[in-house]
Amino acid sequence: MKLVPLGDRVVLKQLVAEETTKSGIVLPGQSKEKPQQAEVVAVGPGGVIDGKEVKMEVKVGDQVIYSKYAGTEVKLDEEDYIVVKQSDILAIIEA
Repeated sequence: MKLVPLGDRVVLKQLVAEETTKSGIVLPGQSKEKPQQAEVVAVGPGGVIDGKEVKMEVKVGDQVIYSKYAGTEVKLDEEDYIVVKQSDILAIIEA
């Protein structure tokens, strides 16, 4: 199965957070709060939303930072995804 977002929605896959302490101990992602960093896996078509033209500015493969309490969590084929509005994405991380 595949998630296809509508309108100005974006499907994100949260990046696994592993943190290494100064002494080299790796802390698993569950031991602290979830990061707001994710990879874009699908992008809606944009268009006219609530009478305003919405141009999609993110693309599949982008790494982004999104609002802390944004979106709806979805589980599909044992994978967790988050569906957010494009306006909930705060920044694109460029290498």
